[in-house]
Amino acid sequence: MKLKNSFPRKGAKTQRWAMDFLCAFAPVREKFFLALFTSLLLLSVDARAQSDWSQWGGPNRTFVVNSKGLAASWPESGPRQLWSRPLGAGHSGIIASGNTLYTMYSEGEQEIVIALAADSGKTIWEHKYDAPHAGMNYEHGVGPHSTPLLVGDLLYTVGSIGKLLALDKKTGKVAWSHDLWKEFGGKKMDRGYSCSPLAYKNTVILTLGGPGQTLIAFNQKDGTVAWKNQTLDMSPSSPIIINVNGQDQLIAFLGKVVAGIDPNNGNLLWSHPHVTSWGLNITVPVWGNDNVLFISSAYNGGSRALKLTQKDGKTTAEELWAQPRMRIHHGTAIRIGDYVYGSSGDFGPAFFAAINVKTGEMPYQDRTFPKTNFVLADGKLIILDEDGNLALATATPAGLKVISKASVLKNLAWTAPTLVGTKLYLRDRRTIAALDLS
Repeated sequence: MKLKNSFPRKGAKTQRWAMDFLCAFAPVREKFFLALFTSLLLLSVDARAQSDWSQWGGPNRTFVVNSKGLAASWPESGPRQLWSRPLGAGHSGIIASGNTLYTMYSEGEQEIVIALAADSGKTIWEHKYDAPHAGMNYEHGVGPHSTPLLVGDLLYTVGSIGKLLALDKKTGKVAWSHDLWKEFGGKKMDRGYSCSPLAYKNTVILTLGGPGQTLIAFNQKDGTVAWKNQTLDMSPSSPIIINVNGQDQLIAFLGKVVAGIDPNNGNLLWSHPHVTSWGLNITVPVWGNDNVLFISSAYNGGSRALKLTQKDGKTTAEELWAQPRMRIHHGTAIRIGDYVYGSSGDFGPAFFAAINVKTGEMPYQDRTFPKTNFVLADGKLIILDEDGNLALATATPAGLKVISKASVLKNLAWTAPTLVGTKLYLRDRRTIAALDLS
């Protein structure tokens, strides 16, 4: 039907007919534009979610990301390399925002915070400061070990000797700073400070150590102390935020206990013993939608699972099981279904293993890789082992299936991968590189 031939040609009747016509189609028009707006909004949110990795562990601090468009397998040579460049020592993770990457490295007795172009690896800016080695035990390599945190326009970093900086993300200019050890009397970690900063509301939360200040929270804008609290043994682990039956809790895996803390003031909500040799709880707890908290450590610590319930501000932590065989040293641990996967081992080999969070049973250990870190995307694990081998695999309770594998780095690689969309960013102790996984 040709609409132009259906209109009356002149007069008031024409105007009334036109108005009636437009009104009749108004609901359809509104639904169309609403659907179009919603689609564009969802696309924008999804694109933004895939363009940022703002902290240790990615968007949710879990190393699980919503990347799409990844290749089902790789050629024998591995994924296409976009760029590679030298970078100094350290284990600091890589974070990403838009077309900018941020990480930390050391050179001699200086530590450097660096911003790089994500599409080329070129330096945008660097901020350097002195980090003397005196009194430190760097037998396993110098730091930095902590991963930066990006919130708004400020980048928060902590170096090996406890220097906390808030830097302008565009220029690297210092907005505020603190020395956690000298200024606050924090507990010195002789192998280097390693806690990665955590954002909660308008604060940045860190471990500190010392009487009444196991944890400390700073106001993000000006660096003033929001709170400090607790007298518990320190550890190298980084905290996470979980929600227990409607209540936000800060989970801190400390020297002798795992504890639930009120992130608003540092008050203790609950704690449960978990003792290791030398207080070295390093890995980060894994939280499930079923309120099961999984923790694991090397140095004779083993693993255990706690069922958390909360009512009227009181939390109960019920131990479901504890066993010594699964010992995740400092690699990532990811839960898929009822199983947590990670590299188990401390002084000897650390083979990829699965453990049932409901029972503590271990169906297998796979000897394909040495110690690994990995990220989960689109149902697959992207695994980087300490020898620099990269793999694409699926993990189930029945076993680990390796789809593709290639050597991509040459030096000790203890830093977990960063995946943003289809771009994978990796580093070892001498090099940083970008790969395309599409």
